[in-house]
Amino acid sequence: MTPNDQPLAYAAQTVAGQVREHNEDALLCCPELGLWAVADGLGGHNCGEVASAMALQALQDACASGAALSEAVHAANGAVLAAAEADRECRGMGTTLVAVRFLGADFQIAWAGDSRAYRLDADGIACLSHDHSWVQAMIDAGQMSLDEARQHPRRGVIFQCLGRPDQALEVGLVEGHLQPHELLLLCSDGLTGELTDAQIQQLCANAGSLEAMVASLVGAANLMGGHDNISCIVLGREATVPAPVNAAKRPRGLLGRLFKPLRP
Repeated sequence: MTPNDQPLAYAAQTVAGQVREHNEDALLCCPELGLWAVADGLGGHNCGEVASAMALQALQDACASGAALSEAVHAANGAVLAAAEADRECRGMGTTLVAVRFLGADFQIAWAGDSRAYRLDADGIACLSHDHSWVQAMIDAGQMSLDEARQHPRRGVIFQCLGRPDQALEVGLVEGHLQPHELLLLCSDGLTGELTDAQIQQLCANAGSLEAMVASLVGAANLMGGHDNISCIVLGREATVPAPVNAAKRPRGLLGRLFKPLRP
């Protein structure tokens, strides 16, 4: 069996965190469609948890019917908009979304808002998505540093999400190929708001399994305050590979047992 034929393994977890009474995040794990997603509901008492769950169900249904991933995200947006229009109590609800669809080892990621997708291995981490947020726009313009963005009072302002009737939805898309030594991480901003990219990579590198990774990430975010709902999915290819030559210098966890560094 070649690396491209190896099945995907995954682990996922979502929690309310330490501050919020309700969990408005939702997860989708559908290996039969090669589809995984994280949605972060918006609207609080205006049914944020309804929006995130509805979006993921509509996403799954559209993909099952043969829609491309970007088309499925637009279908999910339409479902949220229709539900808000039909129910006055749900007016104003919305959700961010990040989703990955695999075909063998090839993948496509789609997103709207500030839920993120990362690729990581024992030596590095790379964010594959690009936040649709005010602070990201300031970073792109050279007017704000990453550290400043993490503390800025407008860090939660986003430009895109599912469920906004006042503008057309713009979906971010990126494609890639997952190597046997790499993992993908999908997460809500409840994780990235508490942990830096470097902390996320280190926690994953030291974990002994995918289940331990998600537990470690969620636990660390809670220890840092858990100010928002926290959700993550980690995915990797089930492959047995040789130990690295410089194994003594690598972390002892699962990623440390995988043999190639992530390409810059």
